[in-house]
Amino acid sequence: QVQLVESGGGLVQSGESLRISCTAYRILFRNYAMAWYRRAPGKQRELVAEISSGGSSTYTDAVKGRFTVSRDNAKNMVYLQMDSLKPEDTAVYSCNAKSEVIIGQNYWGQGTQVTVSS
Repeated sequence: QVQLVESGGGLVQSGESLRISCTAYRILFRNYAMAWYRRAPGKQRELVAEISSGGSSTYTDAVKGRFTVSRDNAKNMVYLQMDSLKPEDTAVYSCNAKSEVIIGQNYWGQGTQVTVSS
């Protein structure tokens, strides 16, 4: 069955960097747009960054200039490089795969906790 497995979360101080990763299993990775979402305590889940199958990326305003999403189709992996982290970036970050071929097909990972202390 399809699996998305996130890794790399942790506790960092404000201003530091962290890279989180997501590995996709048993999907035709190159046909999927990949995205990172986050859910902070007491808040709704929000889209942080997305990268299309062709490599085009978009970001929510709060992270523009600080976060970079990338993908490696050979490894079935997507990354989120997070620089200049702020306490308000604290959240559970989840990976999402959305098929660009089959409408409505998408998968979620379990999430990884990122905590930024002030």
